[in-house]
Amino acid sequence: MRKHIISLLVDNEPGVLARVSGLFSGRGFNIESLCVAETMEASVSRITLVTRGDEAVAEQIKKQLNKLINVIKLYDLTRAAYVEREMALIKVKAKADHRAEILRIVDIFRCKVVDVGSGHYTIEVTGTMEKLQAILGLLKPLGIQEIARTGAIALARDIKGKAT
Repeated sequence: MRKHIISLLVDNEPGVLARVSGLFSGRGFNIESLCVAETMEASVSRITLVTRGDEAVAEQIKKQLNKLINVIKLYDLTRAAYVEREMALIKVKAKADHRAEILRIVDIFRCKVVDVGSGHYTIEVTGTMEKLQAILGLLKPLGIQEIARTGAIALARDIKGKAT
């Protein structure tokens, strides 16, 4: 099963996200991550979604998405050159004997501490899924309390001819 990254430009209207996600659930496809935000045009939103499946499943998904009236453009970034990032907020227990180690990890991964409490640090990290997995692996033994992740966002490096 291959990871597929699909970027959609859609009308920024109520119900559009429900129609897109409903298309997946109605056909038994899973969405691994989903991010939605307004673009520079207030009337247009970008949906970035990640799913897994074989090529036949991906083609079926794209055809169904293109049929939705509110979809302006669909970009399948799976085989394209693209930039992908994810952001996470990680709340870690900050016992006195682990504080220096946590700060070293933060420095190595070029992330930042965005909140400090008497017993925790909240860390903001941005990068690829692999970078997030790596830092989570190092912080887990120190005591992760909570995690909030955005899921993948992505833009093609060159979108000429990439719409399907």
